Amino acid sequence: MTVEAIVSSPENVCLVGGASLSDGAIASVFKEVALFVGVDRGADHLLAAGITPAAVIGDLDSLSNEARTAFAAALCHVAEQSTTDFEKALSRVVAPAILCLGFTGGRIDHALSVLNAMARFPDKAVILIDDDDVSFVANLGVTTLDAPAGLRVSVMPLGTAMVSMDGVQWPFSEEVMTLDGFTSPSNAASGGQVTITTNGPVLVTLPRPFLQ
Repeated sequence: MTVEAIVSSPENVCLVGGASLSDGAIASVFKEVALFVGVDRGADHLLAAGITPAAVIGDLDSLSNEARTAFAAALCHVAEQSTTDFEKALSRVVAPAILCLGFTGGRIDHALSVLNAMARFPDKAVILIDDDDVSFVANLGVTTLDAPAGLRVSVMPLGTAMVSMDGVQWPFSEEVMTLDGFTSPSNAASGGQVTITTNGPVLVTLPRPFLQ
């Protein structure tokens, strides 16, 4: 289903969800994004940080009264119950890259639903960020990374995929990856170029300092 964009930007956008955030988490992406979007209760994090969002998107059932009042002009109520707040926001934001804070930790079912949405929107460059990691869905075809020796490179399937991986300590070729089968959660770069080739959705996770 195609939905109309609420936020469209020629520069990167950050979605902020309602999971716990460490001090400075929002400030740490200031240089990477032009706009912030609150995803339901995530708007409370923006209120605490003194940031006015371009929009607050979701069913708005967990938004505080303080944030509801402060951001009244930016509220975008999406009443449908068949999608999560993250999917409601992701499907309505258009940007070169969409950085996502406040969507990990807490309830495991919420985190899994975020990964599910990332896999179903392969046309969007989504980067999931927490204190330790950055994660993204690899391009179908070939993804290359310049990585120093020893850098942790995790590749986990979000469905069924035929995957090859080179430039790592434990390379492999044309392995079928599934959630209940072969995975590569703790590989490491050999130093130089890491190449990931896939015909299905796989999540690549790197250490947080590798965001840029």
